[in-house]
Amino acid sequence: MEKLKCVVPDRLKRRVEESHVDDLPSLSSSLLQLFLSLPQFHQLISELAAEPATQAGLCGKNEGAALDLKEKGNQCYSSGDHSQALRCYSQLQALRLAPIDAHHTGKNLVATLYLNRASLFHKMGLSMESLRDCSRALEISPSYPKVWCRRGKVNATLGNYEDSVHDLSVAKDMEPSIGGKKQIERELDMLARHHEKKIPKPASQKSVEIPDVPSEIKLQCVKTPDKGRGMVSQFDIPQASLIHAEEPYAVVILKHCRETHCHYCLNELPADTIPCFSCSLPLYCSQHCQVRAGGPIHIPDTMVGSNFKPTLECIPEHKHECQGVHWPAILPSDVVLAGRVVVKTMEQKGQFTDVPNLSETLGLCESYSKMSPESKLELHIYSIVLLFCLHHSFSSELSINGDSASQIVILLSQIRVNSIAVVRMKSNTNDSYDQQDWFQNFSFGEAEAASSVEQVRVGQALYKAASLFNHSCLPNIHAYFISRTLLLRTTEFVSGGCPLELSYGPPVGQWDCKDRLRFLEEEYFFRCWCRGCSEVNESDLVISGFCCVNPNCSGVILDNLVANCEKQKPKVPETISNESHLQVHELKDIDIKKVANISLDQTQSSFHVGSGYCLKCGSYCNFASRSKEVKKAWTDFRRLQDSIASKDTCGTNLTDALRSLGLLRSILHAYNKGIAEAEDILAKAFCFIGDFEPARDHCKASIELKLRRYQMLYWNYQMKKR
Repeated sequence: MEKLKCVVPDRLKRRVEESHVDDLPSLSSSLLQLFLSLPQFHQLISELAAEPATQAGLCGKNEGAALDLKEKGNQCYSSGDHSQALRCYSQLQALRLAPIDAHHTGKNLVATLYLNRASLFHKMGLSMESLRDCSRALEISPSYPKVWCRRGKVNATLGNYEDSVHDLSVAKDMEPSIGGKKQIERELDMLARHHEKKIPKPASQKSVEIPDVPSEIKLQCVKTPDKGRGMVSQFDIPQASLIHAEEPYAVVILKHCRETHCHYCLNELPADTIPCFSCSLPLYCSQHCQVRAGGPIHIPDTMVGSNFKPTLECIPEHKHECQGVHWPAILPSDVVLAGRVVVKTMEQKGQFTDVPNLSETLGLCESYSKMSPESKLELHIYSIVLLFCLHHSFSSELSINGDSASQIVILLSQIRVNSIAVVRMKSNTNDSYDQQDWFQNFSFGEAEAASSVEQVRVGQALYKAASLFNHSCLPNIHAYFISRTLLLRTTEFVSGGCPLELSYGPPVGQWDCKDRLRFLEEEYFFRCWCRGCSEVNESDLVISGFCCVNPNCSGVILDNLVANCEKQKPKVPETISNESHLQVHELKDIDIKKVANISLDQTQSSFHVGSGYCLKCGSYCNFASRSKEVKKAWTDFRRLQDSIASKDTCGTNLTDALRSLGLLRSILHAYNKGIAEAEDILAKAFCFIGDFEPARDHCKASIELKLRRYQMLYWNYQMKKR
């Protein structure tokens, strides 16, 4: 893409820089004509959207490579290297590369690979995974006696006596050799003798159901003077109420999660992953997700698997990306998501010649006019490239013109500000965790006790209704996910008619105001005017503040950037003043007097904000010098983190970090989030070496600091209601 940017002449770049939405059709036409004249553009499209027969095979099926990996996996299985065997069958793509109609030694290759993996799972004691793989092999090749025999043995392990007898009996009838029949008869005799000691069936796992949205909660879209459209409820909503549940209009997995999460439901992949039948890109956690994803399933007429049901209704979100084309694997996730939106909309409308007016269909706001010239040009290039890819992969009837390209430009700008990151909780006990190594024996000792959990982005999705909820850094609703379904719950009691708002980024209490504002301006192109960003609150002052040099003072000292941000906070109506210093409402935050000196009168209060000066007593400190000391102290903590990651925590690193914690406590404000982070690192280090008493103490200290910040948020919520 960078090469295409370089060939755009300056006159077109100036048009892009000055362009608005109304200019897009003409501008897109000019850029389209330019690219059509460039050989390198046609080469790019050929590489991204070439037919499977002419491409190198990045996402296509490859029977030869699949056979090589199968043989390597068999060798590892025979030598007892189960981890590597599973990698060959699954992670190294033997199943992903094998064409569904490929045969080897008279047997279907995909069915044989499922059988081999089922045998491996059974050997490893993973009976349910083995059972599922056997069933998958039989759906493809139902006359495969070895699969029936293996499934019979697995059912016996699971205590499914009747199913085991049935499977072994079918295997006996199908087995052509006399020796094979006698072996199966011995299995049946052994099964009959042990029937009295039948192993109880494992308890079935309950599926996670999405709770019903209470019917009495009626939401409506309203227009607000400062934020445009927004969502409110007609009636009061209790705390923790589920107010909204929505399936995505379109969703795509992020690139870094392609090997670890299901490409449809976005849940973590099990060991027995399932590939797409027609290309080697997606992995699914189940056949249900495989079919629901809409990848075309071509079962040759020679295969008579009566149990296979490819007619299950599906969402065709992967269909146009299939058959081994490269562009879904190479283009950015938001561009691939745009392709899914375009295809779904065209299929819903039943017309395949022009890209429809997506703004009317989706009802989403666009951000094109607010983007930088470089971002605008990038959107134009990707829109034209995607248009050509869809023309090759989805519909040859699709017109390639400026109007269609301009619609995709608008769509990409809408995705930039309206798409929602689908997240999952991930334990970072072991940063080098391998999806296929989970079965290996390991001790749940010191390192396991030091595990922590973090939120990670796994997908990007468009939710039409959810995009109407506005932002606030002091939100009253929270978003979470079950599979790919978005759910919204209230975090507090919400009065009827009060805006329902969620946070588009880290809220008050996680980041200070300047970082929140910068994030929202860079990612969503607006300046936040919520109460958390327009009024002073204790959390924003202390979260990255330094303590006063006066040991008897609880005041806070701000750096220059934070101080300037606090000075620029607008005045609330009841505290308007021509004075140049900051205005603070008395009831805004009752705890703010602990960190800043406030002189009150009947209507307003104020305090001066100056970098390096204590906001409470006015004492001055050399902020630059203290900042260097903090940076040096954090070097010791980074070194300790590295030693934990390498599982080689030495006493020197721990001693240095403990000394640096004391230094941080003497320089940073008591509620600075950096102290809590340092306590967390030390707790993990002590857990790692098995010294749990100091680990508990550091955990307790970190929790108390975080609890204090949550209390600050609570008061913000309470004061917001007044």
